[in-house]
Amino acid sequence: MKRVGFLLKVSPDKVQKYKDLHDAVWPEMIDALHRNGWRNYSLFLRRDGLLFGCFETPNGLKAAIEAMNKEKVNQAWQEFVASCFEGLNGDRPDESMEELQEVFHID
Repeated sequence: MKRVGFLLKVSPDKVQKYKDLHDAVWPEMIDALHRNGWRNYSLFLRRDGLLFGCFETPNGLKAAIEAMNKEKVNQAWQEFVASCFEGLNGDRPDESMEELQEVFHID
């Protein structure tokens, strides 16, 4: 399994909306993530909107996103949450994830 960390930026005025959306993630979206190898997935949100996400996946971020692109529910979810983000430049949130380089890990 590869551990992936990424950053996105939620608009500061949409932080509460983003949190509320994730209090009620669609069950179909969670099923799609599981089917496509997204494991141990967490999102962390700073008050100013900086979002850090991390998950484990068999083949890395690019492959994980490509697999999710085949899921209709993912396309709908990305459109549903897109208005919460800054700097997408017309891309979907999952296409704008800035992958971080892992520099240390300990179990």
